[in-house]
Amino acid sequence: MNVTLYYLDLPLAYPFTIARGSITSQPSLIVCLEQNGIFGYGEVTENSYYGHTFDSMTSSLRAGAAALAELRSSSPAEAWTHLCRVMQDDLFALSALDIAAHDLRGKQRQVSTWQDWGLHWQDVPQSSYTIGIDTIDRMVAKLAEQPDWEIYKIKLGTVQDLEIVRELRRHTSARFRVDANCGWTAEQTIANSQALAECGVEFIEQPLPTTATDADKLRVYQYSSLPVIADEDCQQVEDIARCAGLYHGVNVKVCKCGGLTPALQMLRQARQLGLQTMVGCMVETSIAISAAAQLLPLLDYADLDGAVLLRDQPAAGVEIDNGKVRMSSLPGCGAALQADRLEPFLIRPPLQL
Repeated sequence: MNVTLYYLDLPLAYPFTIARGSITSQPSLIVCLEQNGIFGYGEVTENSYYGHTFDSMTSSLRAGAAALAELRSSSPAEAWTHLCRVMQDDLFALSALDIAAHDLRGKQRQVSTWQDWGLHWQDVPQSSYTIGIDTIDRMVAKLAEQPDWEIYKIKLGTVQDLEIVRELRRHTSARFRVDANCGWTAEQTIANSQALAECGVEFIEQPLPTTATDADKLRVYQYSSLPVIADEDCQQVEDIARCAGLYHGVNVKVCKCGGLTPALQMLRQARQLGLQTMVGCMVETSIAISAAAQLLPLLDYADLDGAVLLRDQPAAGVEIDNGKVRMSSLPGCGAALQADRLEPFLIRPPLQL
């Protein structure tokens, strides 16, 4: 099996701001597995908040690629635990390798990955479109530039949070969801929840920092006028049980938990515990978005607009059309790297491991 890494810098359509900072482009690492002329693709983005760089992930992937060669007869799920140990719990790097392995397996079997898992494609949720933090006028303009989505996720964590939502509500009757990215206190969350409910907001994502006490999280869970969804507090399999009783639902991100294998496990466990389920994304190409879309049959909510936020990309796959998910005709996760369009995005030469 051949393993090749592609180092990309992805230009955004607009500067993207959350409570932790702003970006105008997103560095992204593509993993390509090739076996007998069949290609499987995975992706993970650099992330300074979680401490993952191209160099650190390359080192982990080098170890993972060597181990994967020894496990060629194993399914991705069977290989995952061994790879996690070999890659020293570098879950971001592991997620790209795991996605590529699932994609390769589906393409070899000529079935979509969700079919390979035994899921049924019916009544899958639409994706939201994310409006990053900006001036109120610019946030209204961003809404106007993407007018036909049924659901918008609004990034908050400013001194004008309620003003932002109220002004946006004046311009659309669409469903709203808000994401405070750990930017509020328990008192702010409870107070804001009532006003946000009056604005037609559906839920609040991760209002409190991960360092908040369980007592504060419990208070928000009990007294918030809106459901509260864990994001930063739900990164790995073991976090699901801890979120039960403190959150109404969980947002699983494939890159944080280590790939599709653990994401599938987390969502099934969350449903067993009565938690609402969601999958989110980073700003990333259609490779990562197509992989996350395989989980849609297990979801109540989806936030898969990462590729829509890009100005351009050298990949194709699942398409998000004003929130509606249009599956690719390709098997596996349904995505492919467009080799003839790679050059403008490359910031390092491709590396074969």
